[in-house]
Amino acid sequence: MNMDKNLIAERFSKAIGTYTREANIQQQIAEKMIHLLQQYLPPTPLGKVVEFGCGTGNYSRLLYHTLQPKQLLLNDICHDMQTCCEDLLNRGVGFLAGDAETLAFPEDTELITSCSTLQWFENPEHFFHRCTDYLSRNGYFAFTTFGQKNMEEIRSTTGHGLTYRSLRDLKASLAPMYDIIYAEEEVLPRTFTTPLQVLYHLKETGVTGTGKHHWTRRELNRFCEDYPRQSGNNHSVTLTYHPIYIIAKKKKQ
Repeated sequence: MNMDKNLIAERFSKAIGTYTREANIQQQIAEKMIHLLQQYLPPTPLGKVVEFGCGTGNYSRLLYHTLQPKQLLLNDICHDMQTCCEDLLNRGVGFLAGDAETLAFPEDTELITSCSTLQWFENPEHFFHRCTDYLSRNGYFAFTTFGQKNMEEIRSTTGHGLTYRSLRDLKASLAPMYDIIYAEEEVLPRTFTTPLQVLYHLKETGVTGTGKHHWTRRELNRFCEDYPRQSGNNHSVTLTYHPIYIIAKKKKQ
């Protein structure tokens, strides 16, 4: 899928001031991922860790304070995210701005990880392969992304949205290069009072990054009429999140 990376960066940059407040599902996902890493990674201290798509640093701070790696490098396509992570950068954490799909990461990295980012990639399979060049002999690749039910109400109502991969497809893409240590998916519905609140939530988290469409009042009214038919009742509507969690280990050469 072709992505307008400049537009994606622009939308997330505009949402810097509101992302942390609105992205409570993403925070919940990040906290669960940290617990999984604590459970499934070896108990020995980590050396080099790279996080791609760090955003405002919610997952980054959990990585830093919980796993306490010797070296932590944060990456994001949006240069402005560097200012959001200054508390970590002041502690010696590095920052590398740019598109993770084309950047080179440090060699002999022990963990490459990310939360809620991979769905924005044009070619995840190629990225999986590239990461094996940077991982150490016993390195881990751990990430969360979103599955095919993610925001299904938006796609059903508007006909637009990201193309999400299934857990089965992700595991198949990883299998030639990695041993799957852990894989799970879950469905997390979030409730809103009105369809307009759903749109506001999406804007404030920056996840409208693929759309250039400007709503007319007529389209907005139609959306508010149609959305409850997809998922709602007289008192509320829902927006479905479908997180996928994967921890994989680089295959021995």
